[in-house]
Amino acid sequence: MSPKLILMRHGQSEWNKRNLFTGWVDVPLSIEGIQESLKGGERIAHLPIDVIFVSSLVRAEMTAFLAMTQHRLGKVPCMEHPGEGKLEEWGQVYNPETASQLIPVYRAWQLNERMYGKLQGMNKQQTMDRYGPAQVKLWRRSYDAAPPEGESLAETAQRAIPFFVEEIQPFIEKGNHVFICAHGNSLRAIVMYLEGLTKDQVLELEIATGDPLVYGWEQGVWIRE
Repeated sequence: MSPKLILMRHGQSEWNKRNLFTGWVDVPLSIEGIQESLKGGERIAHLPIDVIFVSSLVRAEMTAFLAMTQHRLGKVPCMEHPGEGKLEEWGQVYNPETASQLIPVYRAWQLNERMYGKLQGMNKQQTMDRYGPAQVKLWRRSYDAAPPEGESLAETAQRAIPFFVEEIQPFIEKGNHVFICAHGNSLRAIVMYLEGLTKDQVLELEIATGDPLVYGWEQGVWIRE
């Protein structure tokens, strides 16, 4: 079997449910988001997974761990803490048999959602009423335009894609199966890289919450399955 890459956007968050701009505000999943995560996990339950990467935001972490409760391998995902002092030092597993039943989970801020600046916490409809639908659409759907004191999709791609290439892709090149649980914009950037999308094409890409995308790595080429 060729190495697999699974991408999943986190389930609905409490702020998604309330139609608020979230960005880097660290809010949890809603009940609906928990259900989406479990259903997404059912869809990938049969796929091998050797390593997991999540953003540093709790909604992505919750989604990954909930999805893995459905996995048929029966292995336990375990958050790794490299460079985090006592968390790394005291979190060692000394039983090799137990260690073999763990799936390492790595947290990375580079996979975080686009930072929405001064829009964070604002209601999306009220923001359109204040600034106009055209301006809000430009902030949300253009590639290079950024909301006030926030990031553009281009800037999100400038951190997400290099992290993927330098830190995640080497696992796949060594034959590992990788699961990434992150956010709409960071995943759009990664898909842009995987599929060679243009700036215009990536703007049309929608990634649904809790809906996994699966790619195979075949002779150096990414194939969506």
